Order: sequence, then C-alpha cells, then structure tokens
Amino acid sequence: MAAIPKTANGPADEAADDLTLLAERHLVQPWPVSGSIGAEARGRLDAGEGIYVTDASGRRLIDGPAGMWCVNAGHRNRELAEVMASQAMELSYNSPWYTTNAPSVILSARLAEHAPDGVDHVFYTTGGSSAVETALRFMQFANNVKGRPEKKLIVSRQGGYHGSTYLSASLNGRPRDHDWMDSASDLVVKLSCPDPFRRPDGMSVEAFCDFLVEEFRQVIEEKGADRIGAFIAEPVMASGGVIVPPPGYLRRMQDLCRRNDILFIADEVVTAFGRLGHVFASKEVFGIEPDMITFAKGVTSGYFPLGGVMIAGRLFEELRRSNHSEAMFAHGLTYSSHPVGCAVALKNLDILEGGLLAHARAVSDHFQQSLKALEELPLVGEVRGLGLMACVECVADRASKNPLTLDLEVGKRIDRHCQELGLLVRPLIHMCVMSPPLTISLEQIDDMVSILRRGIELTMDDLTREGLWKG
Repeated sequence: MAAIPKTANGPADEAADDLTLLAERHLVQPWPVSGSIGAEARGRLDAGEGIYVTDASGRRLIDGPAGMWCVNAGHRNRELAEVMASQAMELSYNSPWYTTNAPSVILSARLAEHAPDGVDHVFYTTGGSSAVETALRFMQFANNVKGRPEKKLIVSRQGGYHGSTYLSASLNGRPRDHDWMDSASDLVVKLSCPDPFRRPDGMSVEAFCDFLVEEFRQVIEEKGADRIGAFIAEPVMASGGVIVPPPGYLRRMQDLCRRNDILFIADEVVTAFGRLGHVFASKEVFGIEPDMITFAKGVTSGYFPLGGVMIAGRLFEELRRSNHSEAMFAHGLTYSSHPVGCAVALKNLDILEGGLLAHARAVSDHFQQSLKALEELPLVGEVRGLGLMACVECVADRASKNPLTLDLEVGKRIDRHCQELGLLVRPLIHMCVMSPPLTISLEQIDDMVSILRRGIELTMDDLTREGLWKG
C-alpha cells in the first residue's frame, strides 16, 4: 500500500501520485457509475482565492460554478474563516436535543427578517437534501396530527432536483436520476417541466403558462385535494438546466395550492443568499409567499455544511390548537443548529447585507447579456438565466431543438477545453451551467465569457472533425 502522506509539503509530483492512488483505493465519489465506483480519482483542487481556484498542477481557474452553486462570498474569505475558528474555540458543539446556542437563535431571528411575512421559524439541517426531507416529514406529521393521514402526496416537476436522500430524491425529475435508483414513487406526482424553450411548437409563452397551471388543476381534481399534501418547486430549476419559468407561473401555482389547502414549498437551496440578488428570492423576485422555504449552499458560502427550512408560524399555531398535544415530531439531526455553522452563517449574512447583495444585482445584467451573446455560435440553442446563474444549452440543430446525443457529453468536452484555458464549467450532459461567486467583477465576467466562447468553438471544431456534428 502507498504510504499515507503526512503533509502536503513534499515533492508536488510524489504527493499528487500518492493522493491519486489513495483516492482510487479508498474514496467513494458522489454520483459515480458502476464502471468506476470506488476506484476513481477526480481532478483535485488545492487552493482558492476570490473567484479563482488552483488545481493540483498549479493551474489557476475561474470557479465558474462557485463550487456547487455555493461559494457566494468567494474563496479564502478571511472574515468567514476567522469566525469559524473563533466559534470553535468558544463552543464547538452542543446537543440540540436538550440545549441551544446563541448563534442559532440570533440567526433564526435575522433570517425571519428576510423571509416573507409570517415565515418566521427555522429548523436547521446539514444541507439541502436534509432540508427538503425535513419539510416533507413536517408536512406528513402535520397532516397526521390534523387527522388527515391520507393527505400525503407530493407534487413535483419533471426536470427538478431536490436532493439525494430517499424521499427528497424521489421528487427529482431529471433524466437518468431514477434509471438505477429506487424511490418512493407512490408518494410523488410529477408535472411537466416549465421550460419555455421546449414548449410545444406554435404555443406562446402565455399559452404555455396556462397549460402548466391547468395541468396542475387537473391533477388536483383527479387525485383529490384531500390526498395532496404539498407542491414543491425550485423558483429557478438549477441542476435541471437553469429553467426560468414563464412570468406569473409560480404565483398562479401558489394560488391553486392555497385554494386547495396544499402546502407550497419553495426549494431555494440554490436561489437564496444572493444568487438572485436577495437573501430569499421567493417574494422579492417572484412575488410568492410560500408556506415553507428550504435553503442551504450559500447560507455559509460553502464554508460549513448547513441548511434549513423556514416554516410559517401559523402551521405551528394550528398544531398547538389540535387535540393531540402529545404528538411528537420525531425528527432531528445530530448537527442541527450547529454553533459553528450558524456563526459562519451570521457573518456571511453580514457580508451579504454589507454590499454583496447590491453588487450581485449590479453586475447581473452584464453577466446575462454577455452570456446571451454566445447564442451567435451555431452549437448553442439557448442561453438562459437570472441573476448570477445561467445555462448554455447546446443543440444538434436549432430548428428541431434536439439535444446532442447523450453519449457525446458535449458539456464535458467544453469543460475540458475551458479548463485548459483557465475556467471551470459545470457540465450537465449537453449543457454548461455558470454560477460564479457573487464577488465577480465586470472584467472577470468578460474573461469568463471569453474563455467559455473559445471552449465552445474548440468543441465545435472537434465534433466537426470527428464527423459527429454538421453545424
């Protein structure tokens, strides 16, 4: 067996070889395929600063995806690092079962100030999947207490992504997510993806919105409002390809939920904490007031694993008025309300409120317009996005909007070229997602788009040369 490196200060090549071997022998990566599961070493990053990361070979790259939509305040932020260390030395942990800590209490109050009116309670988790799982389990618990054990169906959408735990993953509607994985399919009903780019030919965006709302109305009628407990939606579908729904869609879906006593859960794991220029985007951007809002990722800018679900206070009031005061919400996590995570989130909120939210709003138009210009390239079918999140979708031909066949994995091809040029891309089959740290400047946006353009051009050359694309 290779010797386990004690430090990273030895010869660079030897350390890289040792770590690669150790990763292949011992580290199981997320979302592996069976052909390489448990024997894979992915590209290693060794450092980061601002919007940049440095890989194992010393190459400096723009962090196009901000880690995983999450490094909102940028890498190597000294304020966040110092707060993390300070809180760890003050109180590193407390059991949430029978004690509490000051950072979690203060953070809860500050988050309530940013959430829609009445959405004023927080249950903390360790990430987005557990936040969604908590919201769904709370819905089930509440309906049991109210004497409605049959009101448990969850409505989600094709193209959506909500997590990797069993129940949250059951809601996912992306291609390939369910090919080899089991799910609680009996609890979930999926609606059409609200993607205007792929609406039926000849249908206006307004008519497409009408179709989507009517589809939900028919599902309620067919399944019965007395059986549907919740509707969950990302305000902007993130991992599904940065799908921005038609104008008014979310408000109309919320109206249907309210008329039928269905809880509306806004999954803001990606869109919260500045990605769209606000702490929460539901009301500020889309004009909706959900019953619950799930969050994670940007709440600590990725510096500490933390998530949560904001819950409307009236839902707790209803439970306190029930005839089952003994009913227990038997749900909790060892690291709920973690003092270090909540302290980091408080400082992160200071940074957002102190000018980073305003900066994100100020540069977002330039970000979107610069990327939109990539539609000049014949491989690009559409560039879409909102705030500081966008997707470049590649197509075989624009007339049919057909994606390139999956085995080409054109997104990975573009990413490989971009990494050689100094940019990390988030490849999603035939799409490239960009969601850089909110600290990005106008000049850095231009650099990012210039590299991405060249990466797409080189990929077009490759595909043409290999006879895989005619342009």
